Amino acid sequence: MRRAGGTYERKKIISWALYDCANSAFATTVMAGLFPVFLKEYWGSGLDVSVSTLHLGQANSLAAIIGGLLAPFIGYMGDRHHARKKLLFLFAVTGMITTGALSTVPAGNWTLALLLYVIGTLGFAGGNVFYDSLLISVAGEEKMDVVSALGYSLGYLGGGILFALNVWMTLRPETFGFSSVASGVQVSFLSVALWWAIFSIPLLLFVREPRSIPHTGHTHRRSGLQEFKAILVEIGRQRVVLLFLIGYWLYIDGVNTIIVMAVDYGLSLGFDKSALILALLITQFVGFPAAIVFGKLGEKLGTKKSIFIGLGMYVLVCVWGFFMHQEAEFYALAVSIGLVQGGVQSLSRSFYAKIIPPESAGRFFGFYDMLGKFAAVIGPFLMGVVGVVTGNPRYSIIAIILLFVIGGFFLYLADEKSASRLDASRAAT
Repeated sequence: MRRAGGTYERKKIISWALYDCANSAFATTVMAGLFPVFLKEYWGSGLDVSVSTLHLGQANSLAAIIGGLLAPFIGYMGDRHHARKKLLFLFAVTGMITTGALSTVPAGNWTLALLLYVIGTLGFAGGNVFYDSLLISVAGEEKMDVVSALGYSLGYLGGGILFALNVWMTLRPETFGFSSVASGVQVSFLSVALWWAIFSIPLLLFVREPRSIPHTGHTHRRSGLQEFKAILVEIGRQRVVLLFLIGYWLYIDGVNTIIVMAVDYGLSLGFDKSALILALLITQFVGFPAAIVFGKLGEKLGTKKSIFIGLGMYVLVCVWGFFMHQEAEFYALAVSIGLVQGGVQSLSRSFYAKIIPPESAGRFFGFYDMLGKFAAVIGPFLMGVVGVVTGNPRYSIIAIILLFVIGGFFLYLADEKSASRLDASRAAT
């Protein structure tokens, strides 16, 4: 019986982690890779380059603002109605359909392409709220670091494999029997939708959602704004959660800034575009085993100490980036970032899961994901200002160190042991 139970636990964990493999294809192929290029060269071919860049920036900002504001409210709905899995698949299917629909948008129709992109991004982000909250359902506290890391590692692997295939399809369309680059890109969008659907099935079949503790009284009649205020009050009462969220928002802003600004920084130093894209692929594939190693590290050394190791590596990356002069060094930096990026992200998720009340995981992870949406706001602005003031882009990368240092300080103040005592007291009550 014990063996059967262990088999089910492994199946449940792997099924949960495979959803990260499923939706990471959207993040790599669509968001980071093909959509920005196809927008310029196909849907917005008649637009000035700067105008198409503006429209893409506006679309990303709109999706981030809407997704960020919705996250706490939809998380609350998942808790209240015992509907985390249902809502996860509602958002996921929305993302799949709109991603597939991108393949049908004709040349020149950039308005429709951007509309589908925004809806798809909201589907991707909304699904992640419930995916993250289900971590508590599949892993006990002692296994959360490893399980969370497994999700990120499979995300890096799955997203990287499909992205590499999609890049090949667009660079060598004749190899796959396509008549043009446009056909290769269109089929790539379809492949993302299909990949997302296939690797979502295990979670649907094998991950059970535990019953949430029912809310009573006036809670059922709260509006979205009232619920947002309520979760703010609840977070304010839990000092450990508040300190962690402040620290997380700062240091994950630094992490996301390096993700979104690395190529731009490399271009400003005069590096070749193809070399920078190759570096992105290196980060993806290094991140696969590294995230698993970090999960084990969190289990051995402790979650917080392991996050500090990752943040320390990011500080060294910023210093190294300041002195970098050759493309080979950029590849080395890509490897360094891949070693710690997934680890910092996954251990932050598992640390948070350990300090929040499990019966309200949807609401709390809604707020957590909201902060993630509004990350990469301070960092890019800081880099831009420092670069303009100093007249040297190299100083802009040094400025990001502030986010890791201050964020790490607030993380240091967050005592997870006091949160455990609070949970024990709540359970006894």
